Amino acid sequence: MSGRVFRLHSTLELPLEDVEEYFENDPDLPTEIDDVDITRRNNTLIIKAVSSDENISKYTPTAQLKASVSETRVYEEEPPRAGGPQWMDDEEEEIPSELVEFACFKGDRETVLQNSALQYPMFLVLRDIALQAEKGTLTAITEEGEELQATRIVEGEERPATVEVVESPKGNGDGEGGVNWRDNKFISD
Repeated sequence: MSGRVFRLHSTLELPLEDVEEYFENDPDLPTEIDDVDITRRNNTLIIKAVSSDENISKYTPTAQLKASVSETRVYEEEPPRAGGPQWMDDEEEEIPSELVEFACFKGDRETVLQNSALQYPMFLVLRDIALQAEKGTLTAITEEGEELQATRIVEGEERPATVEVVESPKGNGDGEGGVNWRDNKFISD
């Protein structure tokens, strides 16, 4: 399988426990990926591809997914809104809640999906994770078999997406849109 990832933007958030469970349940990984190494460094989760191709040197950095890990208090019910009736304050009951660690795959391609070796197969892994997420979106433009493909997953559900080629907003080569360093009022003589 060959492919490339041109653009990617992710705002995915899902419980860290769900991510770990996904990989513990032996998911169907692309054939180029033999396994994944999951490492946690402080508040960063790194999921690194282990190549099934013996021709890729063990010193070649393979693609990895990077997520920040944060704790969020999750309530069993909605907490009361501020500005509610004051007479309820004297009998206020605590709403049951727990702290849950979330893996947040947020950012563009270079932030979420790093390194070029096995990048497209690792994108497919990220796409599968996105289908498990209840919060956030994943949008991407990829190429497989010389054909561009658009991906859009919103809150775990695949949505229609298209690739549209438009004229660059920077102009058509007549010098507009860039910084004119020779006539710049912010640079003193």
